[in-house]
Amino acid sequence: MKKLILMGRSGAGKTTLIQALKGEELTYRKTQGVEYGGFLIDTPGEYAENASLGRALALYTYEADVVGLLLSATEDYSLYPPCVTSQANREVIGIVTQIDREEANPDRAENWLRLAGCKQVFHVSAKTKEGISNIMNHISK
Repeated sequence: MKKLILMGRSGAGKTTLIQALKGEELTYRKTQGVEYGGFLIDTPGEYAENASLGRALALYTYEADVVGLLLSATEDYSLYPPCVTSQANREVIGIVTQIDREEANPDRAENWLRLAGCKQVFHVSAKTKEGISNIMNHISK
């Protein structure tokens, strides 16, 4: 199993996605620090939102095989600059979360992730479990 690190802003659904990937009951919990759980690494949203903390994300990617950039389908903007994945020496996948929400626009979020450089983008809902098996299959290869 490949080790996957999840990155994204606060509220993007990183911790909830990890719970769904592990088959756990979904409960809201704010991630305060980098958390390791078997094949998954969870990061606080503040690391992606703050330039001085963002450098830490680059260091943590060395402990993973795959980097997952999360973007909620409900976002009005993307934190990820164009072609940012070109700086990574690991596979970077895009993950569009919260696709089950009424106000979701998953195509817009996917376009932003592709602009960031993600060649493969997964659409998921931790709540309905849609797309969860696709990510599990990908990191199991």
